[in-house]
Amino acid sequence: RLMFEAGFTTVRTYGDFQETYEDTEPDFFVHVAEKSLHGDGGEGPESATGRSHSNGEPEAYYDSADADAFYSMVWGGEDIHVGCYENTRDIGAAGIETADRMIRRLPKIDGDTTVLDLGSGYGGSARHLAEVYGCSVTCLNLSEVQNETNRDKTRRAGLHDRVRVLHGSFDDVPAQDASFDVVWSQDAILHAADRRTVLEEAFRVLKPGGELIFTDPMQADDVPDGVLQPVYDRLNLSDLGSMRFYREAAHAVGFDVVGQVDLVGNLRTHYQRVLEELEARRGELEEKASAEYLDNMQVGLKNWVSAADDGHLAWGIQHFRKPR
Repeated sequence: RLMFEAGFTTVRTYGDFQETYEDTEPDFFVHVAEKSLHGDGGEGPESATGRSHSNGEPEAYYDSADADAFYSMVWGGEDIHVGCYENTRDIGAAGIETADRMIRRLPKIDGDTTVLDLGSGYGGSARHLAEVYGCSVTCLNLSEVQNETNRDKTRRAGLHDRVRVLHGSFDDVPAQDASFDVVWSQDAILHAADRRTVLEEAFRVLKPGGELIFTDPMQADDVPDGVLQPVYDRLNLSDLGSMRFYREAAHAVGFDVVGQVDLVGNLRTHYQRVLEELEARRGELEEKASAEYLDNMQVGLKNWVSAADDGHLAWGIQHFRKPR
């Protein structure tokens, strides 16, 4: 973590010279650190056509000590996804409910199923899939800070034979064509430099008949210009996807649309619950995260809640299938 605080944007960790060392106890570690090519004067966000910003920005954000402390403490350290709150007020339990709702939409998931989790965060959903259903899950995630936590939790859970963790970008998936039964993602594609490219990569690595299922914070199909700028600013975005965008992009890539489930009320509840936790645990959080970060997060969360109240946001389960 000291490397990230020193300004490096990517750190890869190898145990006995192997990046996928989670099923062993290495004798030594090698850390390879990279400095970003672009400084503060680099290219800014692209136009609002499904493109947001370069992948280096979310990687640096989620690798920061402030972000890691906040998400691990407030979300409980298992995942950083939006939850479903009809039956609970607990953020962690709500996150599991979202995963279970997604799973119930899949026609088959068992010990023979291969899953690719794009933007896997701390790996909570991947471990849930592997532990409950016995499937094999490959986690692909930009944040090496989160990946290290994922690997540690996976080893401790005894799931290292079913869950592997890779550092990489979901717009250039390091996998062969037609190699997965399911491509899964939760609240990550909003960060993609080009969201359609993510769908193209998912289509490429899915087997014929394979399922793409994901959630993503989105904007409503028709939003007045400028009203969501405070929301975009929190994560340095130029736009968000929408139900219409994902439906049209999926069709263009070649997917069949299985369903789009609108669950936007849970998005509003989720950010309200996170805001409540931040305010209730402010003193504890300040031991790990800076006051400036927490102040900005508090403002950002209020903006998301307000935008949801105004009907400008969307969230739900997107389910597409690759034809046989």
